[in-house]
Amino acid sequence: MAGKKIIAICQSGGDFVTNKDGSLSYNGGEAYAIDIDEQSKLSDFKSEIADTFNFSSANMSIKYFLPGNKKTLITISKDKDLQRMLNFVGESSTVDVFVVSEEATAPNFSNMPASRSSRTTISEAVVPVVAPVNAAAGINDDDIDQLDVGMPNETPLDCMPINMIDGRHHKAAQVWENTITGVDQRFNSFNEFREALHKYSIAHGFAYRYKKNDSHRVTVKCKAQGCPWRIYASRLSTTQLICIKRMNTTHTCEGAAVKAGYRATKGWVGSIIKEKLKASPNYRPKDIADDIKREYGIQLNYSQAWRAKEIAREQLQGSFKEAYNLLPFFCEKIKETNPGSIVTFNTKDDSSFHRLFVSFHASNTGFLQGCRPLIFLDSTTLNSKYQGMLLAATTADAEDGIFPVAFAIVDEENEDNWTWFLRELKSAVSTSSQLTFVADFQNGLKRALADVFDTCYHSYCLRHLADELNRDLKGQFSHEARRFMINDFYTAARAPRHDGFQRAAESIKSISPEAYDWVIQSEPEHWANAFFGGARYNHMISSFGEEFYCWVSEAREFPITQMIDVLRGKMMESIYKRRVDSSQWMTTLTPSNEEKLQKETAMARSLQVLLTQGSIFEVRGECVEGTFVEVVNIDNWDCSCKGWQLTGLPCCHAIAVFECIGRSSYDYCSRYFTTECYCLTYSESIHPVPNVDRPIEDESLEVAVTVTPPTKRPPGRPKKKQEPIDLIKRQLQCSKCKGLGHNKKTCKEP
Repeated sequence: MAGKKIIAICQSGGDFVTNKDGSLSYNGGEAYAIDIDEQSKLSDFKSEIADTFNFSSANMSIKYFLPGNKKTLITISKDKDLQRMLNFVGESSTVDVFVVSEEATAPNFSNMPASRSSRTTISEAVVPVVAPVNAAAGINDDDIDQLDVGMPNETPLDCMPINMIDGRHHKAAQVWENTITGVDQRFNSFNEFREALHKYSIAHGFAYRYKKNDSHRVTVKCKAQGCPWRIYASRLSTTQLICIKRMNTTHTCEGAAVKAGYRATKGWVGSIIKEKLKASPNYRPKDIADDIKREYGIQLNYSQAWRAKEIAREQLQGSFKEAYNLLPFFCEKIKETNPGSIVTFNTKDDSSFHRLFVSFHASNTGFLQGCRPLIFLDSTTLNSKYQGMLLAATTADAEDGIFPVAFAIVDEENEDNWTWFLRELKSAVSTSSQLTFVADFQNGLKRALADVFDTCYHSYCLRHLADELNRDLKGQFSHEARRFMINDFYTAARAPRHDGFQRAAESIKSISPEAYDWVIQSEPEHWANAFFGGARYNHMISSFGEEFYCWVSEAREFPITQMIDVLRGKMMESIYKRRVDSSQWMTTLTPSNEEKLQKETAMARSLQVLLTQGSIFEVRGECVEGTFVEVVNIDNWDCSCKGWQLTGLPCCHAIAVFECIGRSSYDYCSRYFTTECYCLTYSESIHPVPNVDRPIEDESLEVAVTVTPPTKRPPGRPKKKQEPIDLIKRQLQCSKCKGLGHNKKTCKEP
């Protein structure tokens, strides 16, 4: 993508139409072409779109489809999202972008904007002006439980005063003006009556309180002192119906302009936002509060909106707690629908959730049949209602695409859980090939790998190592010095030969002997190309494959069973799409590897080959530094440049030898880069697991243990896992004394 421009086909004013296969097509509207590249900023992109369509850039939402997925729209809300879209486009020269202005909201989008990076399925996004309310969900305002959703300093939602901002209600509230019509109006239950009364009070702008409120009768009066408005309802004789017996409709208070606070039940607010939350799972509490204020004239604070969202989410997705109890049943369903899959589940002594391992048959078979013996291990925090970590083992297919092998959900990341995960992984991918792991060396992972895979190669994740080096150097050196040392560290790691490693190390030593000692003592045999014994095909970072972790990010706020099923669905879709795509390939190697080989072949034409002894050849050529000489041993698949060994594809020096002696370069390419191996990787399918959230009704399927969730996550915003750094942030440096950590104004030097 470097230096390449992409044409963004910006479309607006049309409608999304759902096709028979569930995919979406966009009809109507206008379309304009805008150039973007890697240097483009989202703010500039928005400004140009706003000028083109005459929108306000502040009220604009930009979405696009992932390649090959016409069912899900991805929202662009920051520069990183824009760059991610460019990366997903790959070699394509155009990308379709859909622009929605909240000033003239498209009919197929919710009036409430989704938060950044939200996932929107358009087939689910048609939201009525007023969300339907289940009458059975009404709440008794005088007898309501406090919400228990893990927020700090919790105050029950129904006990918080919510003030009317003025008498100008929007249509959303106006349609409730006649939910109460007067005497003889009947309801199916008291809950239905209370819900109707609540809407009626919102529409007419007054507060009320209960005088009587039990299972036989309800008496309500206006909360304003001296106001005669009253209503009385009781059960209709010999029936289950509730009937309004008396009602005084006169208000002597200020009516719609009343400022008194009234109670908003969790059931009411949850029912209002439920459908909109379904369309936009990442709907932020701030947006909820803003939209409730705009549409209903009611002011919510952040805590109220947050708790209402939790209630609505549980209504949509089911109980988070119950999902843990369904895990044993769910594990059996996975093994039943995907024979050969390995699914193990453990609880602690107190029956609380401990850990869950999943490796689908299609995943472990695809790895063994077509993937390199290379596995990336990484973890990510699950920002759900309960604490948890996801451990993942992924690999690279022949096109360097992400291929998940196995994943686990554990209560915490530690040596015990990593050891357990690796033992389960070993049983899933039992192979005679010597495996290479790219993984961190902390959190007990280094010892766990050595214990379980005693003959494997462990490549330390280069980014984790660079992070540690930077932390150790911080405070001792200036930003500029640290930047040079980190760059030299990467150069040392990537150097294919000992002399290149040593030159980079000496460069570090010239800045700091202590940093040089740190590098030498950090076990270069685990991370430097010049010393590493395993085959990692130039992959040196454990967080390989952002696509899988994007799936996790989208699913991690679901109940645990649904989260696993979302990941299963994503993997199923990816396998099917890649199988279909590869069925059209006619080349020996996969497309990207075919391109790499042709590039090396073109470079080989300018080289001179000399036979030295048997299968050993000398290759000469010209470069910027002058004449170079490389030695190629075709029997050992070895070149002194180390490019052949590091990548698995012949370097230009080896290809020059093959052309000289009349052999085919394809015979000397790693089999893992062939189209045949790619097809074998995706030869098996992952199958749906129906009824993942259905309670167990058949007594014969009841599980012997009741599973309780792990500890609730602590109050406050969950801590995000620190992202690896490539660029060093500038450290504060005093311009007077040149010291670090302060500026001239706060300098204490005389």
